[in-house]
Amino acid sequence: MKIIDLEPGDARLTADLLPVLLELRPHLTEELFLSVLAEGQGQGLCFTAAYDTDGVCVGAAGWRLVATTSMVRKLYVDDLVTSAASRSTGVGHALLEHLEQHARAARCTALTLDSGTQRTDAHRFYFRERMAVTAFSFEKPLL
Repeated sequence: MKIIDLEPGDARLTADLLPVLLELRPHLTEELFLSVLAEGQGQGLCFTAAYDTDGVCVGAAGWRLVATTSMVRKLYVDDLVTSAASRSTGVGHALLEHLEQHARAARCTALTLDSGTQRTDAHRFYFRERMAVTAFSFEKPLL
């Protein structure tokens, strides 16, 4: 497996990563993804792709470094998804390990993410990865 941090403007963002990301975020279109990417890059949004030995993208992670008063600096994972055909093959673990290396290099105090309450399979994975539920996430829809 090969893990690659994709730079802004890299054609693999839409050609390779987006099809995998759509498994988690089916509401995205290429146009909307590029719009979020353009705005998010100014906020530190980065994307990392996992490729199998055949060069097929099988995992995607969207993430950013965030300064907060509660944690000082953390790596926040916006998106973490493994393609359905590649689940339980170590892709998610490899992506999290790669992101943890980024977090440690940036002297973050934690790696955090939110996960929908319905995503019980993902929760089992996060627990296996030694992550803990440390807070509730509250939301008030505005649209």
